[in-house]
Amino acid sequence: MMPKETINKIVRQYNREPISPEDMQKLQEIASDCKTVKNYVYQRYGGIKSLSKLYPGYTVQNEMTACGLRERLSLPSVYFYLAVFDALRDIKSQWSRIKAAVLKQIQANEMLTEQEKHFARYLLKVSNAFEAVLNRTPMKLPKAFEQQYQMLSKGVNIKKVENYLRRQVRKRQVKLHTDAADGFAISERAYRYGDHGIYLSVKEKRKRIFIPLTDTNQYTRQLYIRLYPDRGDIELRVLIDVSVKKCSDYTRRIGLSMGMYTMLVTEDGHRYGEALGYYQEQLSNWLREEHTKYRKNRAANPGRKKYAAKKQRLEEQLHTYINQELNRFLKTEKPAVLYLPKLPRPGVTGPVKRINYLVTTWQRGYIRQRLIQKCQEQSITFIEIFGKDISRECSQCGAAGTIKGEDFSCPSCGYKTEKKTNAAQNAKKRGEANHKDRNPG
Repeated sequence: MMPKETINKIVRQYNREPISPEDMQKLQEIASDCKTVKNYVYQRYGGIKSLSKLYPGYTVQNEMTACGLRERLSLPSVYFYLAVFDALRDIKSQWSRIKAAVLKQIQANEMLTEQEKHFARYLLKVSNAFEAVLNRTPMKLPKAFEQQYQMLSKGVNIKKVENYLRRQVRKRQVKLHTDAADGFAISERAYRYGDHGIYLSVKEKRKRIFIPLTDTNQYTRQLYIRLYPDRGDIELRVLIDVSVKKCSDYTRRIGLSMGMYTMLVTEDGHRYGEALGYYQEQLSNWLREEHTKYRKNRAANPGRKKYAAKKQRLEEQLHTYINQELNRFLKTEKPAVLYLPKLPRPGVTGPVKRINYLVTTWQRGYIRQRLIQKCQEQSITFIEIFGKDISRECSQCGAAGTIKGEDFSCPSCGYKTEKKTNAAQNAKKRGEANHKDRNPG
């Protein structure tokens, strides 16, 4: 497979001056109407009877045009149809998740024979068959599929398999709904850049509001506008294509270990993000104090505007530091392949609230997301490997070792090192063993 030449990346733009309450109200009205449209689509097309209408979606678009909702809301079409297709995408995503989960369940079910499993997988894969099973309607398939259906159903208890599929779907399907009215998508026909800002269409005909921006970048594609009415701010999110860099001197295979106090440790013991714990504790300690104050003074309903602003500042400081250290790591180590252990979900069961807050605010997900994005941008292969007992297994002989504080020692072969370094060495060892034939490029 040829490596990708471009990847998707989200860039953000921000308002230079606070948005007036009047203009923010106009944007909130659009967001509220888009929420109404999405909930209407969820309710009308989220069930099994609408499965046949979801692909490619023009039937839904035509029915939504005819239903009169857009006219009742007086919502411009540039917002209305994007909200419709956003909702359709959510519905399709739910069906994809359901099918994947049911397929996994079929594979693991010991009560089904191999022939029944094969037939169930067929019903799950063929859209017409899947719809007919869920809706209990006669099976109407194209001739080629009909022959395959007859062949696979021979000797199979069809009723048993169909009932099994229905039960599995019922367990997983939920009614989609959103209460969020904090943003909306906007097509290129609904905005215009100019005068160091952006002009946005609103519900009033032939009216636009002007928002000065902090940069002069201009885009000609769909945007997403996130509203922060408490601060009088907005955030424009733009999905762009960026060229993938290929660095000829990036040739190393590196095992990594991720931590809460030191962000990354390599198998050579090189450490990156050693101040992560400081920034994490700053955020977690402040959140703990603020939550305590809020609980004690809940009846007075204290304002949250200053709280939200400071939380954002602390998170931005933390994220800036993370990105700086990730850039330094990649520039210094020059990896072609990275091996990172999958971490278990963090549990918060301890008696010390300070530690609990620190665990819940640990930016492990953000670190992983940014590392993957940067690897994609620089054509670096990122591989997650099985992480169970990776810190306790000796990277030299494979025996179970002991951990005391930050130190690892192996009673079997006598190897001693720092526990994060040992974990990173195991990450590389497991990664290379399981991905021998993977092309680093």
